[in-house]
Amino acid sequence: MAGVLVVAEQRQGKLNRASWETIVGAQQLGGDITVLVPGTQTGAVANELAAAQVKEIVTLEHAALEPYTPDGFTAALQDAIGQLAPDFVLLPHTYQTRDFAPKLAARLDRAIITDVTGVKQSGADTVFIRPMFQGKLTADVAPLGPGPHFITFQIGAYRIDQVAKGASPAGVRALTVNLDASQIRQKPEPPFQQAKQAVDLSQAERIVSVGRGIKEQSNIHVAEELAAALGAEIAASRPICDAGWLPMERQVGSSGQTVAPKLYLALGISGAIQHLVGMKGASTIVAINKDPDAPIFEVADYGIVGDLFEIVPAIIAAVKS
Repeated sequence: MAGVLVVAEQRQGKLNRASWETIVGAQQLGGDITVLVPGTQTGAVANELAAAQVKEIVTLEHAALEPYTPDGFTAALQDAIGQLAPDFVLLPHTYQTRDFAPKLAARLDRAIITDVTGVKQSGADTVFIRPMFQGKLTADVAPLGPGPHFITFQIGAYRIDQVAKGASPAGVRALTVNLDASQIRQKPEPPFQQAKQAVDLSQAERIVSVGRGIKEQSNIHVAEELAAALGAEIAASRPICDAGWLPMERQVGSSGQTVAPKLYLALGISGAIQHLVGMKGASTIVAINKDPDAPIFEVADYGIVGDLFEIVPAIIAAVKS
């Protein structure tokens, strides 16, 4: 039975929701699953993750891991992987993972497959499915060479509510690694934000997103009122952000953020493949569009064919009442 190590992501005691999705991917892969929680203030996160149906939770605390640096994480995880000896190392495909995972895989001279959306068996081989050409095609990729193989899962590839929970909490233990803080070459600044109001949409539970059907920038207030009523974040398709109607950090799609909220409302979005790959992992998708043949309806759980300027105010009134 394969040994699977999930590297959870957390910062200052707050878990990145994508870590749960990666655990779902690990459960699809099968085998004995260990979840590693690196950083500082890992206790609360470890106890939260212990609800999952996994073999154990392992905390990896070291002062040199906060704030995050690629040198620090690479050194610490290299030691941890040597001790735990997994066959696969699974990580959420976040900005942080993209920073250090290739470096870690190269240091260990092991294969890495990124942005994976699914797992399947092909004979005796485990095959990982990943998109190509901005989601127009998918490829079945099998890693070569000895393990551990590194796999990063696209945000939204699995839904958080798909995670299997254990009958009782998994055990939690601490792991000690040798990490020489003097070997860390980076001096990190605060996490990058394009604006003071910048938001990580991947962590949002509800999103109201607008497309060309909003017609002009002055109409965006309609979507913002709906977002406020629902306690949601506002987002957009690429044309809206390219036009400067909303800041670029609000863009969802292959050239923007990938999101997997519980609720995604698409207002006047036709549903080009570049947008769909960024939001199709949402638990519930509601689309409002005047065109009954809009591609967005192919992925929507609920579709309303009509004028968003008539429908959205009615939804806002219903929510407020």
